[in-house]
Amino acid sequence: MSSGAARIVEQLDPASTVLLTVECQRGVVGPDSALPELADAARTSGALANVARLVAAAHDAGVQVLHAVAERRPDGRGASHNARLFKAAERLPVQQLTGSTAVRIADPIPVSGDDLVVRRLHGLSPIAGTEVDALLRNFGCRTLVVTGVSANVAIPNAVFDAVNLGYTAVVPADAIAGVPSDYTPAMVRNTLALVATVTTTDDLLTSWRRPRRDR
Repeated sequence: MSSGAARIVEQLDPASTVLLTVECQRGVVGPDSALPELADAARTSGALANVARLVAAAHDAGVQVLHAVAERRPDGRGASHNARLFKAAERLPVQQLTGSTAVRIADPIPVSGDDLVVRRLHGLSPIAGTEVDALLRNFGCRTLVVTGVSANVAIPNAVFDAVNLGYTAVVPADAIAGVPSDYTPAMVRNTLALVATVTTTDDLLTSWRRPRRDR
């Protein structure tokens, strides 16, 4: 980890940090995923397990957790149709339907009563056009830790939106996944590292376990 990243991790005050999980739902990263290649990448890379570790540590440290879920009404009302990705999703054998098991948070990620789940019916970003920004401001968030899938679309969308809205974005590179597997490190190195602090799950866990004077 670079000295700059180390300084940011050192400053991850639980009171002003929020952990965001992106599309870590059963129909995306679970065993019955609509996107089996992505689900396999999330599991075999260890990214999903690392998200679970981070969520558990956030609960222990008093860090607010938000789960961003993408879903679709059975009648399709409100869904986006202006990109190939949306059209392809309409034809998938597993649909992320509101109220179905596909949109529940996937194992082994723990969900507590203090967590908030933000659901969206449209678009590519878990932040733009959703409640997330208002919630972050109400929580007094200054630093947003972004985890989940996919490194191809939703993760960079979330990071860019967070930075444009004035938050410091932190990305634990081993807690995100995309396809093909070699695309994720390339995205981190060539794009996300330019706008976010790139770190690891272990570094974040160490930071949240470290005693602070104001606790």
